[in-house]
Amino acid sequence: MDDACLIKSLKEGDREAFSTLYKRYCTKVYHFCTLYLNNKERAEDVMQEVFIKIWESRHLLKEDDHFEGFLFIITRNLIFNQFRKSLNEDFYKMTVLSAMESSYDIDEEIEAYNLSKYIDLLISELPERRRQIFNLSRKEYKSYKEIAVLLNISEKTVKNQISEALKFLKQNIPLLVCFINGFYP
Repeated sequence: MDDACLIKSLKEGDREAFSTLYKRYCTKVYHFCTLYLNNKERAEDVMQEVFIKIWESRHLLKEDDHFEGFLFIITRNLIFNQFRKSLNEDFYKMTVLSAMESSYDIDEEIEAYNLSKYIDLLISELPERRRQIFNLSRKEYKSYKEIAVLLNISEKTVKNQISEALKFLKQNIPLLVCFINGFYP
């Protein structure tokens, strides 16, 4: 059965079509991942995540599109996300080491923790769709384009929702800072 027929069946939720596509492409995706990720477990994780995304976004697939190209675009994006996460982890480790070497101030750590919790609380107060878009951008490191495709909305809508979320956070964070420092408006 060709990819177009399998994709049509997949869009209808056919698990057998998904399984056939998985068997057809999993080795190629895995080998592609190993070219960029020097860790077999990470490459396997990315490969699995690629196919999870295919299943979750099956309704967006088009029978006449080049499935293999779409598959490798998803793979590339997930590999980039792995690099970003790795860079963030490395940056975090360096920051922790730097903090340990300098004079460690537990009060500053508590304030940073409280600020983080407060920001999470503010994010939870955003309208559901705005919160979803914001979390996809800031916590899952997705691009505006990826979010737009995932949620079937325009990139401009994504940009506007992120902008509104940031505006809301900027308006509300100074209140906490004033509270922590003992200043009242």
